[in-house]
Amino acid sequence: MTAPLLIADVPWLLYRSFFALPKSIVGADGRPVNALLGTVNALLALIDVRPPTAPPRAVVACMGAEQAAYRVALYPPYHAHREPMPPELAAQWELAPALLAGLGWTVSTSEDLEADDVMFSFAREEEQLGGRALLLTGDRDLFGAVSDHVAVVELRKGAVEGEIGPAQVRARYGVAPELVPDFIALRGDPSDGLPGAPGIGAKTAAELLGAQGSLEGLLLAAGASPQADGAGAAVRATTVMRPRVAATLREHAELLMAFKEIATLQRIKVSPPADRGTDFAGGAALASELGMRRLAERLEKLARA
Repeated sequence: MTAPLLIADVPWLLYRSFFALPKSIVGADGRPVNALLGTVNALLALIDVRPPTAPPRAVVACMGAEQAAYRVALYPPYHAHREPMPPELAAQWELAPALLAGLGWTVSTSEDLEADDVMFSFAREEEQLGGRALLLTGDRDLFGAVSDHVAVVELRKGAVEGEIGPAQVRARYGVAPELVPDFIALRGDPSDGLPGAPGIGAKTAAELLGAQGSLEGLLLAAGASPQADGAGAAVRATTVMRPRVAATLREHAELLMAFKEIATLQRIKVSPPADRGTDFAGGAALASELGMRRLAERLEKLARA
């Protein structure tokens, strides 16, 4: 099997590690390095593998804007519920690119778009070149990037990873990956501050999309016709639908289309990285400089293996 390109959601890994690991894990200057440690260890868990599993052909560590301006313009509460980044995490955030690059991994970012969009772009590029991609993330938006050649990888207890392919997306959401933005628009996404359609949960959202094939088709069936200017015009319903649900969809048609646009990943121009193994020795040297003794020891051991 072709070795995959491993594409990492660095913001998610840093936040996840910062709140999961004790802040008593400090570096040479006495400040926390728990987010850095957890991020590197999560990636090493997918790199330091044993046959028949193959290590990735390369690693891309993706970062980006906290929120894309166009998404905020579409829906001002987007991400507004999130607390400011803790100073202890912000300090580690600044150190992350150099540490990740020192391990031989490609660090890619966007000033305008989010890490999700950068990851999506690398995944599609790899797929078009005939390769496979693994997305290390906890962001449900990226389920929309899943295909026969792109999977989301989950880290589970006991350092066991599992891949989420098209069948697993359908099992979880009840829709195909290409309908994930439509599903999020209807069901909502609390992590992004998107409320979805009032009174429509995951099961109903999947059933409605299964019947109509897309959010646009669903809105037309409900008697709402989104126009190019975003206004909703009432038209005669073309299918049987519960009156309450149809009324909700008509009332919120314009907003739901905005939610779909927000949840749709954007593709930017990226250059696929060349095959490159992890520089364990270089990473060990940087970890030692930061006072991350145990990580440095682990990387030195891997360098000698």
